[in-house]
Amino acid sequence: MSLAEIVEPKEYAPSYLLSTFSTAALPLVVGAGAAPHVDVLCSWLRSSPEWVESTLLRHGAILFRGFDVTSPEAFEAIARSIDGELKNNYLGTSPRNALTDFVFSASELPGAYPIPQHCEMSFTKHPPRRLFFCCLRAPADGMGETPLVDFRTVYRELDPAVRERFENGGIRIIRNYAGPGGGGTFDLWKLKRWDEMFATTDRAEVEKQCQAEGFEPIWGPGQSLRLVSTQPVFRDHPISGERVWHNHTQVFHLSAAPGEYERIYDLRPTLRHWLLLQLSRVLVRVNRAWRSSDEQSMHCTYADGREIPDADMEHVRDVIWHNLVIIPWRRGDVVAIDNHSVAHGRLPYHGARQIAVCWA
Repeated sequence: MSLAEIVEPKEYAPSYLLSTFSTAALPLVVGAGAAPHVDVLCSWLRSSPEWVESTLLRHGAILFRGFDVTSPEAFEAIARSIDGELKNNYLGTSPRNALTDFVFSASELPGAYPIPQHCEMSFTKHPPRRLFFCCLRAPADGMGETPLVDFRTVYRELDPAVRERFENGGIRIIRNYAGPGGGGTFDLWKLKRWDEMFATTDRAEVEKQCQAEGFEPIWGPGQSLRLVSTQPVFRDHPISGERVWHNHTQVFHLSAAPGEYERIYDLRPTLRHWLLLQLSRVLVRVNRAWRSSDEQSMHCTYADGREIPDADMEHVRDVIWHNLVIIPWRRGDVVAIDNHSVAHGRLPYHGARQIAVCWA
């Protein structure tokens, strides 16, 4: 990665701790110096909260590279040094495994699945303010990156007519989940059961959590659950006031899979990616022919139920991919993200890979 500017480490930290600072827009890269130990980094982070806050606000993300981070516990210690209020309630759709009480595998989806760019849990009333990733094992093929995109920039660069349609229309998100012990038929879009997401089989508790987050729960046959929620497509940054494209349309809209695979194939034109692109196109056509919007595993419309044109979603993806920052993982990398402004995703990969996540 090219460095736009090198700043003397002593301006921010002891020279024995940090070797380089990149002041490129996203992310700012902090490299380990002669003392790449986790406890030294943690101590410095705890003593520099103003620097962390201002840097995350300006750049949107910080990549700590070259430090001796080899375990979920070490990763959690770094995250806690930045934000001591880690959470473990996860209402997202991706399956995850717990590594500590507050650290999880980033996603247990198969490596061939792309994850479109999104701000974590943007469809909840109170999304995380900060998100942290750590590479415990880098993929051997060098792929499986976690791209970053500044969604402040995305909002500004959207075609005004498209942006106006989204702002006037709002969005309605539909998610359908199987119940305890159920899985239903094979479906690439069906990720997990509602009891796994809410960590309970108590319907009253599920409804309580839904009310807190603004979800409308609709119970269906066979213990199925439909979650419906409406929201604007943007949020204003709580500190800077900047307007941010802050929603999951590019994840939940039925056109997401072929839209992502098309761009992935352009980026990496392999036979595997071409086949996955064709398969996703066929499956989307079948789903649209046989299921209504509300019956899709995941989908989104305008708030009044009107379909969002595929062309508008394609434009959104074009702007997102134009601003995509892709940095291959190295073992021990830790990324801190301002979830109010910066989105993340996942590119496909083969073989073993372990990325951990936590949030605050």
